[in-house]
Amino acid sequence: MKKKISAALLSVFYKDGLEPLVRQLHAQGTTLYSTGGTQQFIESLGIDVVPVESLTSYPSILGGRVKTLHPLVFGGILGKRADATHLKDMLDYHIPEIDLVVVDLYPFQETVAQTSDEGQIIEKIDIGGPSMLRAAAKNFSDVAVVASRSDYAPLVGILQAQEGTTTLEQRRALAAKAFRIVADYELAITNYFSPDAPLTVFGNEQQTPLRYGENPHQAATFYGDPGQCFNQLHGKEISYNNLVDVDAAVELIGEFDMPSDGSAPVVFAIIKHTNVCGIAARGSAAAAWTDALAGDPESAFGGVLVCNAPIDAATANAISEIFFEVLLAPSFEEEALTILRAKKNRILLELKPASFPARSYKSLLNGTLVQDKDKGNFAKWDEVGGVPSGDLREDLVFANLICKHLKSNAIALVKNRQLVGKGCGQTSRIDALRQAVEKARQFNFDLTGSVMASDAFFPFSDCVTMGHEAGIAAFIQPGGSIRDKDSIEYCVANKLAMVLTGERHFRH
Repeated sequence: MKKKISAALLSVFYKDGLEPLVRQLHAQGTTLYSTGGTQQFIESLGIDVVPVESLTSYPSILGGRVKTLHPLVFGGILGKRADATHLKDMLDYHIPEIDLVVVDLYPFQETVAQTSDEGQIIEKIDIGGPSMLRAAAKNFSDVAVVASRSDYAPLVGILQAQEGTTTLEQRRALAAKAFRIVADYELAITNYFSPDAPLTVFGNEQQTPLRYGENPHQAATFYGDPGQCFNQLHGKEISYNNLVDVDAAVELIGEFDMPSDGSAPVVFAIIKHTNVCGIAARGSAAAAWTDALAGDPESAFGGVLVCNAPIDAATANAISEIFFEVLLAPSFEEEALTILRAKKNRILLELKPASFPARSYKSLLNGTLVQDKDKGNFAKWDEVGGVPSGDLREDLVFANLICKHLKSNAIALVKNRQLVGKGCGQTSRIDALRQAVEKARQFNFDLTGSVMASDAFFPFSDCVTMGHEAGIAAFIQPGGSIRDKDSIEYCVANKLAMVLTGERHFRH
């Protein structure tokens, strides 16, 4: 059923985009009610507006905390036009019908992001705004509600096309959006007061439909704003699988410091199906890329690439020799962009400083698993075999971080801060080691003096025995097996370094 908008209440914090809506309402003869800054804005346009305080006979009080909380306002919003009792009450108490409510809530989230002054933050908790939005949304059969600046222009189009009226379907859709906005707003306030136990509502973020999911027959949507994490500089639309690998790449590169002052190395990594298939730390992006690719040039085909340093022309030329899906970096030199844009589908992402959720979520059975993110590298550094040299120690730290980003069961073999062999997603640890050693041999790496990282403890001494036979000189693992002593005693007897970290890094 179409409803004509004869009276509207407008109370917004931000005025941008509001003028065309105000002018449209005025042009169609709508009575405008408002208060505070919104009232002044409407008056500045030369348009008549009825102050809410003239309706309620009460001024704005308590420093603006109470303006619209009054039966003459809420009765006009909540009154059901088809209910005789409601209509009688509205007539008896001189309550005007309000057909449209336009409210833009106080910027609570923005204030929290900009200041730690609790006084300022508390004052940005809107009371009347959410109340009016909920009231109008509840009475959507008679009242239209606009809770977002993004809906001003569409509403103008509706009113122009429908001679100042709205349909029930349109009002219901606007009501649903208003309830969502209020819910998000209340959630932000709740989490401000409970930072150690934040609530999360899946699906309350921005939504981006994807071409398809993991496979073409699966529908998919991304909930969130990827623009907060990166700028897309070039390439095709990002797919579901791209996003999954991009997430793995961002998590991995976040383990390393930015080399802006020259004290940290440049790290280049190649991700395939969320696993690291190549990574190296070197003095330049080009050198890091060359050695990351050498770790497994076969698996790199069609991969997602990530670097913690700017991409220059030399690196871009080298990268362009292979096919890849995505390249992420903190910045790109102009010449590098020209080179990389030669292929129209290559996705180039400029990373932004961003904060990420402290917890991860996984849907399974009829519920959701929630856990803290796997942060850090090791809980302790317990040298239980021979003492590793400085170079071996650096390689052990590097290898343990890489192993953390491989699917379990996982083994990472590193030499001179380069991944030279890896085994991942295996059903036994010894199989993961066999795979890692075979990978190293496939690409002609000499494992003499290399190190091995394991994402979980060695249940038997077979892994250190096989590793020693392959030339591995040092091992890092969490420990915790009832047979730890078997592996430790083997390392002591053969003068091999072993470090126990006390921290497992399973990844499923």
